[in-house]
Amino acid sequence: MASFIEILPLLMFPMLAVFLFSGYPVAFVLGGIGLFFGLIGVGFDVFNFKEFFLINSRIFGGVVENMVLIAVPMFVFMGLILERSGIARELLASLKILTKRAPGGLAMSVTLLGTVMAATTGIIGASVVMISLMAFPAMLAANYDKSFSSGTIAAAGTLGILIPPSIMLVIMGDLLSISVTDLFMTALVPGLMLACFYLIYIIFRTRKHRPIENGGDDEETEFAKVISGFLPAVVLIVLVLGSIFAGFATPTEAAGVGAFGSLLLALSKNKMTFTRFWEMCDETIKTSGMIFGIFVGATAFSYVFRSLGGDDLIINFMNDFSGGPWIVIGTLMMIVFVLGFFFDWIEITLIVLPIFAPILAELDLTDHVDAANLLPWFAVLVAINLQTSFLTPPFGFALFYMKGVAPENVHMEDIYKGVIPFILIQLLGLLLVMTFPAIALWLPGVLN
Repeated sequence: MASFIEILPLLMFPMLAVFLFSGYPVAFVLGGIGLFFGLIGVGFDVFNFKEFFLINSRIFGGVVENMVLIAVPMFVFMGLILERSGIARELLASLKILTKRAPGGLAMSVTLLGTVMAATTGIIGASVVMISLMAFPAMLAANYDKSFSSGTIAAAGTLGILIPPSIMLVIMGDLLSISVTDLFMTALVPGLMLACFYLIYIIFRTRKHRPIENGGDDEETEFAKVISGFLPAVVLIVLVLGSIFAGFATPTEAAGVGAFGSLLLALSKNKMTFTRFWEMCDETIKTSGMIFGIFVGATAFSYVFRSLGGDDLIINFMNDFSGGPWIVIGTLMMIVFVLGFFFDWIEITLIVLPIFAPILAELDLTDHVDAANLLPWFAVLVAINLQTSFLTPPFGFALFYMKGVAPENVHMEDIYKGVIPFILIQLLGLLLVMTFPAIALWLPGVLN
């Protein structure tokens, strides 16, 4: 019986996996499993019934009153405006003009679009669907391979999980008690590095591909299209990220500026109607409600896990490793990577990071990363790792977002095949940042 009580918190994860595949809402699964195992703990006298009231206090004191998380619905709103107002379509048209002379210009413009959109909003689902709708028909018409087109679009659409202002980075900063501003700075260079790697791979893969056709526009018309399509996005990026990095605004304040700026931009282009505005507000409420609902469920799950001794169990297990801190880091990265095959980043982040934080506190990596930068560096490693969770079969969410809007002749096997090179590129980026922390920590050191 004693051995069963010791492994009781670990049994929460197999049950979580089973019920997540049932299709039941994630928030209710997390909260329900937490409460269920809490009752089991009461029965075995390892969990006090009064602790259920502490879960309520943590939800209201830690989630509801958290001012940093106010940035989440505003970034969601900003992304929806850019997606549905046609601003992104104009941006793609301007990027196609800039890359028209390159053999893989269209694929390059799709990657650049994903990079720019990532720097204005961190909504992965919206970005993948939007880019798929715009780019798939054009790439197939230009005789790009279906698998290559799928991989390019999926990789470009998921850059928003890493390049600030990412919703995931906001949540990570809160979970690990890191300054979101510092985390944004730490993640920016690795995110841009991955985008550059994508471009290098595209250039190599499409070196014999014909350039994009001009379309018959003269230079003045093309210049006007580039200015009208590219400049607004750049201004929005400067407003959001520039104000954060310069110290003029917190991420929450910058999110408000970005949401208001994107709204003004849509109004200036006559892309906004009251009906469309109401639809965006409704969608923002639903998306934000889903995210915060998962927060509530995860709070109950993680509290019961810790109260049953789960933290101590995992820390003791990791301390038994004889290979030192790098074996621990590698094991943690492998756990995140494997979980990404089956779960979404929200569940992984909210459940795994609070468990990993005490483990990191026990590690001695001062010869590689100083203690002040350990958590930001590790958070970026997890963020790069989690980007693969959107692409890894069989349950990569970006793959299903894409399949839902892809042309009928694009099959799931084409998408699976196409993302493999980009997953390998992401793993290369992860290895580089792990080996050379300065890639991530250089920018915060300069700006701070």
